[in-house]
Amino acid sequence: MAQTYVDWALAKRTARRFVADGPSTTPGEAAAAVEDLRGAAMRAHGPVAETARMDASTGAESPVHIVDRTVWIDVNVDSMDALLAPVIDVLTAKKKAGPRTRAVGAKVGGAETGALMGFVASKVLGQFDLAPEGQPSLLLVAPNIVAAERELHVDPTDFRLWVCLHEETHRVQFTAVPWLREHLIGRVRTLITDLVPDPEALQQRLQSVAKALPGALRDGGGGLTDLVVNPAQRAELADITAIMSLLEGHADVVMDDVGPQVVPSVDQIRAKFDERRKGAGSVDRMLRRLLGLEAKMRQYRDGAAFCRAVQEKVGVDGFNAVWTSPQTLPTAAEIETPAAWVERVHG
Repeated sequence: MAQTYVDWALAKRTARRFVADGPSTTPGEAAAAVEDLRGAAMRAHGPVAETARMDASTGAESPVHIVDRTVWIDVNVDSMDALLAPVIDVLTAKKKAGPRTRAVGAKVGGAETGALMGFVASKVLGQFDLAPEGQPSLLLVAPNIVAAERELHVDPTDFRLWVCLHEETHRVQFTAVPWLREHLIGRVRTLITDLVPDPEALQQRLQSVAKALPGALRDGGGGLTDLVVNPAQRAELADITAIMSLLEGHADVVMDDVGPQVVPSVDQIRAKFDERRKGAGSVDRMLRRLLGLEAKMRQYRDGAAFCRAVQEKVGVDGFNAVWTSPQTLPTAAEIETPAAWVERVHG
C-alpha cells in the first residue's frame, strides 16, 4: 500500500505545522466570504460555459467546496496518495523492502512532502481537484483569496468572482470533456512508473516523486523535471506540461474574455495580479522554482498565447477541436507553434 512507502498521515500533520496563519477575520467576515464565494462560483458558470462554448450540463457532478488551508492540505495529500497507490502496487511487486527500511523512509518522505505542502497551501487561491479514485471537485481556498484581495487592494466582490471565472473554466473543461481526467491521470501515473525503473531504488525514488508532486500535480511538470533521466521521459513530461499549459492558458483566456462583462474592475485586478504572480522576495522565488511554480507561470503565458493564436485563425469553435480526443491535444512543440497544431488538426 502507498502509505507503507510515504507516510501520508505524517505529511498532513507536518503541513499543518508549517502552513502560515490565515488573515485575521471576524466570524462574521469569514462566514460572509464563504457565502460570497459560493455565490460567485454559481454566477461564474453560465458566462464561462457560454464564452468557452463548452457544454458541461451532461457531465459528471463536480461540487464546489469552500475550504481553509488545512482542508486543502488534506484533500491534496489524499489525491497524491490515490495517484501514487497504483504505481506503488506495481513497483512493490518487484521489490520487497524490509519493514524497518520502509518505516524510516516513509517518515522521511512524509515529513519532507508535508513541509512543501505547507508552503503551497498558503499560495493556492483555487483548484480543480482531479481526485484520482474519488469525486472531482472545485476547491476555493477562502483565507488565501481574502489575503490576496487585501494585499492587492482590490474590490473583494470583483476579485472573488474573477478568481471563480478561472477555476470554473477548469471545472467546465473536465466536465464537458469526460475522457480528459482519466487521460491526464493515466499519463502522469505512467510517467511516474517509468521514473522509478529500478526496484532497488524504490524507496528513495518514491520519496523524490512525493516531494515533487505538490508542484507537479498543479503544474504538470517543473517539480518532476529533476527526476527525468532519458529523452523519452523528457518528451513525455514536455507533452504532459503542454496539456497543463493548454488548460491553464485556456482558463486565463476565458476569464479575461468574460471579465469585462461581469467584473467592473477587471483591468485593475489583472494588472495587480500579474505583478503578484512574479513572487515577492528571493526566498519566495526560490521556493517557487523548487516546487515548479515558476514553470506554472510560463504555462499561463504559453497556454494563453496558444489559445489566442488558434482562435484568431479558426475561431472558438475551431479551437474547441482540441477537446475531441487525446490525439487532438497539442504537443509541446505545438504549444510553442500554434500554426502547426492548426495545420495538423484542421489541414
